[in-house]
Amino acid sequence: MTHPDPGWTPWPAALASYYRAAGYWLGQPLSQLMVRGAACYGDLPALICGERHWSYQQLAQAVEQLAGGLLAQGWQPGDKVVIQLPNRAEFYLLFLALLRLGIVPVLALPAHRRREIVSFCQQVEAVAYVVVDLWQGFDYRVLAREVQAACPTLRQVLVLGEAQELTPWPGLSSPAALPAHPAADGLAFFQLSGGTTGLPKLIPRTHDDYYYSVRESARLCGLTPAQRFLCVLPAAHNYPLSSPGALGLWWAGGCVILAEGPEPATAFELVARHQITHLALVPSLLQLWLAQPHAEAHLAGIRLLQVGGAPLAPTLAQHAIQRLPACQFQQVFGMAEGLVNYTRLGDAEALLLHTQGRPISPDDEIVILDDEDRPVPVGAEGNLLTRGPYTIRGYFRAPEHNALAFTPDGFYRTGDRVRLRPDGYLQVVGRSKDQINRGGEKIAAAELEACLLQHSAVAAAAALGLPDAALGERICACLVLKPGASLALPALRRFLRALGLAEYKLPDRLQLLERLPLTPVGKVHKRRLLETLQAATVSKD
Repeated sequence: MTHPDPGWTPWPAALASYYRAAGYWLGQPLSQLMVRGAACYGDLPALICGERHWSYQQLAQAVEQLAGGLLAQGWQPGDKVVIQLPNRAEFYLLFLALLRLGIVPVLALPAHRRREIVSFCQQVEAVAYVVVDLWQGFDYRVLAREVQAACPTLRQVLVLGEAQELTPWPGLSSPAALPAHPAADGLAFFQLSGGTTGLPKLIPRTHDDYYYSVRESARLCGLTPAQRFLCVLPAAHNYPLSSPGALGLWWAGGCVILAEGPEPATAFELVARHQITHLALVPSLLQLWLAQPHAEAHLAGIRLLQVGGAPLAPTLAQHAIQRLPACQFQQVFGMAEGLVNYTRLGDAEALLLHTQGRPISPDDEIVILDDEDRPVPVGAEGNLLTRGPYTIRGYFRAPEHNALAFTPDGFYRTGDRVRLRPDGYLQVVGRSKDQINRGGEKIAAAELEACLLQHSAVAAAAALGLPDAALGERICACLVLKPGASLALPALRRFLRALGLAEYKLPDRLQLLERLPLTPVGKVHKRRLLETLQAATVSKD
């Protein structure tokens, strides 16, 4: 067994032995995925990005050559690298090449900005940071220079596109003798938490645990080599990466087609051109696509439609099922920390509409507790806790937060309020964590509030999610201003951008108040605040 990096909490030895004996952990690193793909699927199409196509053999070869080029750059097994790339083939090539070398990537999202990226680089002492030059009007090279100035461990910034004085991507591939594949029980990569108390925490995933989730997801979703998956969500997200996502498609021999964004016109053209059969969407995107003219015709070839990432209204689920009768509909509820739930293929419509599925593994342990940590009866609402063969035992180098987020016996407090049905299916009711879910993106209220309070006009601040039919929740900044001060939403958003806050964390609405309601112990009474805002909205209507 390998020795984990300092700050990583492994599974207890007895439990790890059990997971191996049960066949969940096979002792195979994720880097074997492309080796297996080349051997099993050879010349079948594996990846399409624009006009560029790779078969399984070609993709495996490209990954090996890129790994050789990275070694020539001086990157070594055990190094940590922050990746921030949009939906380009290079994201997958780099991710797979790093896995092959035993270099540990941190999967940042294109929407992250200075605060987040600096935090990630500092936490893992990253030696390199990989970006695109320009994307959606944003210059990532400017961001990279700011990150370099704040992170002395960064030796290199690698740029896809025009690199200027930074290191260019072209020419990196190089044949080379590669080291042995990494140990399956070691760190594979880091994903990012939604965050509830500040900046996102780092989620350490091992080869063993993640590969199990990928394989079992592909099996439960009935994937075959005939499947063609259009990735429209950010490729680094856990959902389109592994639930079953691109990795699940490659395990099953299917083809992944990349879309740079989820705009209906672009996506529908790709659906038609590549005969797409499989989609993974968030509810707001599903609603947008179904609202387009002739949506049924554009999506007629879809055979598996997954929806997850945010609460799905039963009415929207039913609308999708009725509009796309030839398509199998599937709800997905999961988290980058581990636990993933699916409704099963062939489930009754009532389960598809009113539940978020049941766990992947028979050894996913589910506990529902009240606010005093007492078990609730089956069917009653409570807080979801879980542990299992692919749910982490702790965030990276976060002992104080881990003491709150995990029980002493290793159950993860997910922050979700759910009901557990007698048949094992979960119904997600809401969140117990102080977190806003805007279109599938999780925003820590505490982080946003800390930024709001930095404005010279703000005396007190509270951030909360207002219900929204399209996005699930929109962000409302409730502020008490200092005497004589004034502030409008556009100016507030500009201020927060200047602090380096990601675009998806910026408030959609500003509510100015004379005072914030408080609990008896002096905390902001957010439930009462939300009720007040909703009542004011109803009265205006």
